[in-house]
Amino acid sequence: MRSKDKISYFYDGDVGSVYFGPNHPMKPHRLCMTHHLILAYGLHSKMEVYRPHKAYPIEMAQFHSPDYVEFLQRINPENQNLFPNEMARYNLGEDCPVFEDLFEFCQIYAGGTIDAARRLNNKLCDIAINWAGGLHHAKKCDASGFCYINDLVLGILELLKHHPRVLYIDIDVHHGDGVEEAFYFTDRVMTVSFHKFGDKFFPGTGDVKEIGEREGKFYAINVPLKDGIDDSSFNRLFRTIISKVVEIYQPGAIVLQCGADSLARDRLGCFNLSIDGHAECVKFVKKFNIPLLVTGGGGYTKENVARCWTVETGILLDTELPNEIPENDYIKYFAPDFSLKIPGGHIENLNTKSYISSIKVQILENLRYIQHAPSVQMQEVPPDFYIPDFDEDEQNRDVRVDQRSRDKQIQRDDEYFDGDNDHDAS
Repeated sequence: MRSKDKISYFYDGDVGSVYFGPNHPMKPHRLCMTHHLILAYGLHSKMEVYRPHKAYPIEMAQFHSPDYVEFLQRINPENQNLFPNEMARYNLGEDCPVFEDLFEFCQIYAGGTIDAARRLNNKLCDIAINWAGGLHHAKKCDASGFCYINDLVLGILELLKHHPRVLYIDIDVHHGDGVEEAFYFTDRVMTVSFHKFGDKFFPGTGDVKEIGEREGKFYAINVPLKDGIDDSSFNRLFRTIISKVVEIYQPGAIVLQCGADSLARDRLGCFNLSIDGHAECVKFVKKFNIPLLVTGGGGYTKENVARCWTVETGILLDTELPNEIPENDYIKYFAPDFSLKIPGGHIENLNTKSYISSIKVQILENLRYIQHAPSVQMQEVPPDFYIPDFDEDEQNRDVRVDQRSRDKQIQRDDEYFDGDNDHDAS
């Protein structure tokens, strides 16, 4: 057992100030609520806290098409009506609206996941957390399901510079289709997604029969679930599948997407998971002692999202949290009982024992086709992304590229304030 894990945590307060629109379920404000709850419990003092650099367009284009990135950069609520063809082509509109500071929002959450991967690569931490990340639906050339830039794919590409194999695990209620699609033809990334499938539930993909193709055949694993799955069924299935995957695949790093819409009573969800049940997955993955990048994802009952990700931050820090929520700027959202944990739900569990058993059998059977962990030919490791020809003095002080500059952004305990200024210290 190694000594206590070193944790890096990424947060920029600006990410929580954007507004998708009055009737849109995605509320980035949940990120501010999460951060303030983490502060209220004093968890920040046990981690290194960083403000991420804002991802450059050229970094986003490591996965996304340059024309799509360029369009995201210039579109805004005032000019969107001038580009109806492009809006349709890039799937922008109702689910993925154009709002004020859209591109900066993408830069911050993507920069956090890229920075998290780089710190892991450079062995500067054991676990890296970016709750603003986890936007798993975005595709190479278009937005999808409230996601514009796929930070997870960008983070995994970064990890692949140092690790022959990366394991991606997704516990969002929606299928992690964008990440699966990006790596569907390679054995260097194994994707494992636990999600609701059927009844035309978004995004409509993620059948157990979708297993990858060509070199990636058997390296995409889908665990399609029905309404109402509870803690015990979910956790048993998760432990069985993930332990076998890690044993066979032997990943050098793990990316865990912790979408909180799989919790009971989520606005868009249909599972019965309690916070303890959801957090059990994080606890289980942590025990492998493999470099771990943890992100957020979906989650549309915002006070429960904040509860969940705070509990999971505590788990990553081996810190038990009292159930009574301490005083913080968002305390009124946690009324009437002001408790941290929420119980499971009461939706009828349509996942029969025989259904779960058949899914498990199919997945374990497919894993048997993987004889051993695939290897890659050793080659020179590419450098961390470098942006040439810029004068750092002329740059926004929050934008950093090299590690030394990023390390200057570490937050000391005495740089936290009780009000909204906690994210302005640098």
